[in-house]
Amino acid sequence: MAQTTLTVAPNRHIRLPRLMEILNDQNTRAIDVIAGAGSLRCQDGMLLLDGTEPDLSDDGVTLTTGAYTLSDIALGGVSEKLNIPLPYLRRMAEENVPALDYNINTWMERDHRRFLVRCLRHTAGGSDGGIARAFLSDQFLRLDNLDVLLAVLDGIRDTGVSVTVDSCDLTDRRMYVRFISPEIEVLAPELLRNYRSPFDGRRGSDLPVINGGFILTNSETGFGKYSLAPFIRVQVCMNGQTIDKALLSRTHKGAKITDDDGIIDPSPQTLRKFLELITEQTKDAVRAYLDVDFVTRAVRDLEAAAGIVVARPDETIKIVGKELKYTEDQQKEILAHFITGADLSAGGIMQAVTSFGRSVADADVAYRMETTATQALHLAAKAAAT
Repeated sequence: MAQTTLTVAPNRHIRLPRLMEILNDQNTRAIDVIAGAGSLRCQDGMLLLDGTEPDLSDDGVTLTTGAYTLSDIALGGVSEKLNIPLPYLRRMAEENVPALDYNINTWMERDHRRFLVRCLRHTAGGSDGGIARAFLSDQFLRLDNLDVLLAVLDGIRDTGVSVTVDSCDLTDRRMYVRFISPEIEVLAPELLRNYRSPFDGRRGSDLPVINGGFILTNSETGFGKYSLAPFIRVQVCMNGQTIDKALLSRTHKGAKITDDDGIIDPSPQTLRKFLELITEQTKDAVRAYLDVDFVTRAVRDLEAAAGIVVARPDETIKIVGKELKYTEDQQKEILAHFITGADLSAGGIMQAVTSFGRSVADADVAYRMETTATQALHLAAKAAAT
């Protein structure tokens, strides 16, 4: 009887050239606006912004009004800034658009703050509106995905170390780029001896190799800081996870923008300062994380807890899921990966979390699995031992 295998989400794990293509396209359509609350209003469920579209003529630049569809992320920003419950805003957007307009406009009129609205136009240079993808504080410092990625690639190139891009993901919330060094390999026979890849059935005992690397994350829409974190990848299944050792990051918060309402264009000097910092931090990450001793210590730490047998996986996964706030559906998927992976230990729970992360269609969920897998290991070991 053939062994059951699972599949990797087809929309995930894009290659670097495709990511660069998407980011370049977004940059041609992106527009950022700062405006006082009194100059923002909602009409027919669309956010109207004064000065979103520059109209170039012989007389100079005239700022015109643009209408932008509120994304769910932007709606969440409106909820947070105006203190309107998000479920209520979502319901009005679905069922009663006039009520949505009234509520947003009423609270905007009473507010005296200024906000940053990040938009994507439908077409580059067009006047056909677009999507309001984020509604943020006017202290949010724009570190765009493309600029951050290029700064990181510069840092890698400057080190001269062999590094490859393992995979990339891009969502409305974050960019994820996973880097691996083929030269940094650590044998992990104890960690992988009972494991089987849920994707093709290969056994960990036949290829007990783990590569060292790091993962880059950045958000243009307010979902956390830019960061570089140590990352390891299991060769037999290509699952990966972060290591709870160190983190290099930069929060997107800078000096308050004081321009008049209109299009934001941070000074080249300001952006250059932060991008140079990112390049230097990347060099630090390469030196610190792409080190055989560093990866060996990380693997041995995992092995110390991984061998504990899990006699009641369903119950153990529920305990882990409750602590790490995995949904019931996620817990069911992790159990399926645990069964297919055939490693009936706490290490098998960890591998199930990461393989589910590799297969799930939502890259934001995948990242959560990658960053909580080590915690899942220790929680499973503790639960199984009691």
